[in-house]
This record gives sequence, structure tokens and C-alpha cells, in this order.
Amino acid sequence: MTFTITVLGAATPYPAPDAACSGYLLRAGATKVWVDAGFGTFANLQRHLHPAELDAIWISHLHLDHSHDLQTAFYALAYGDLGLAAPIPVYGPPGWVAKYFGEHAGHFSDMTDVFEPHEVAEDWSRHIGDLRLSLCRVHHSQPAYALRAEHEDRVLVYSGDTAPCEELVRLAAGADLLVCEADFDSPEQRTDEVLHSTPEEAAEMALAAGARKLMITHVAYSLGIEAATARAAAAFGGPTVAARENETHEI
Repeated sequence: MTFTITVLGAATPYPAPDAACSGYLLRAGATKVWVDAGFGTFANLQRHLHPAELDAIWISHLHLDHSHDLQTAFYALAYGDLGLAAPIPVYGPPGWVAKYFGEHAGHFSDMTDVFEPHEVAEDWSRHIGDLRLSLCRVHHSQPAYALRAEHEDRVLVYSGDTAPCEELVRLAAGADLLVCEADFDSPEQRTDEVLHSTPEEAAEMALAAGARKLMITHVAYSLGIEAATARAAAAFGGPTVAARENETHEI
């Protein structure tokens, strides 16, 4: 059966015209999972499926360029005419429910009418339909997780936001596709509060993991996706592509 990833957005740290923030749609057989819900991704999600068709939503961490559109989706599904038959399971880092649906959130409907809440931890894994999902904690300024998605003999790994780390290399071992952030132009930009990777570091992790293909995403506007992808390709030496909004790739 087909296993694909559709890029719903890859920009950071804010959306621009025709540039939504981080979000991806994984489809394997009959299973559909929305991975990260950055600004603008809910609109793009609707280009590819009806939101009520989702089997699950998975959030890597709570920075708004990865999670804001949980609110957007909630408003659409709670107050719109989208015909949700049952709450959608949402898997997110500790605190996501309190952040978006706490007592001062101002919603008129109960969150559990729309979302079935779950918090992930370091040992989390699930079979969701035709996908097996697992994760690891990565190096970021707040609890953040990378995702491994497996379907039959195909493997996709998504870094979320991270500085270079062995945990991601281990999670991505033998991946058919590693979707890796490359936000920084230089390692010197990295501080204790701001932790990301460069294109070369993304390539080094892909090589160390034995990944077959690399997709570059989450690139600063000042660096640019074309330059970042070219730098990563030179360092990786294998198939390397840019994450482009609304493009679908088969794993």
C-alpha cells in the first residue's frame, strides 16, 4: 500500500504569503495523520482531505509555529459545519491541553467534544491504523520530540526542532526518508535558548543514520530553502529535496 507525506507548511518562525509554518500529512493505506499544526497548516490540510477524515494529530512541541493551528482546527470542528463523527485523538507533549484548552482559553465547547487528548513521553509508541509511530526526545529549548513512522517496510522520520543529537540519529536508523530541520546558517547561532541545526548538520545526521533520502525543512527566511537544500545535498551526497508546500512525496 502507498505511504506518502504531504508538506502542509515548512516556514519558520511565522507564516508569509504562500508559506505556512510546520505541518505534514502522513497517509498510509487508509490511515491519515496530521503531524505538527503550525500557522496556516489547517487551511492547507483542507486542500488534501476533509479534516473529519483524520485518524490522529501528532504535535512535536508547543512552539506556535508547530502547534498554533490546533486552535484553528478546534474552532472549525467545534463551531463549523464539518460534520465530525467522533473526537480526533491528539498526541502532544506534556502541557498541550493546559496551554490551548485551559480554564482561561475562552472556548464555548468542551475540548473533548472535538479532541481525544493524549500526552506523549519518551517511551511512547502507537499503532494508528496502518502506521506504527514512535518517538524520541530531541535537543530543543522545551520538551520536543522527533517522530518515526513505519508502514510495512517503509520508514519516515521527522526531526521536529532540534540541535544535532544522537537520539535523532538512532531514531532515524535506516530511514527511507529523514525530514530534518535546517534553520541555522551557522552553528554559532545556537544558544541554550535557541537550538536548531544547520544544513550540514542535518546532512551529517542523515549520513550517520544511514537514511536513504533527506528532505530539508524549517529553514530561516534569511537563509532560504534553495540555499539550505543545496548545502545539505553537497554534504549528504545522496538524494536531497526541499520541503515545498502542498507537494506530496512517496516514501
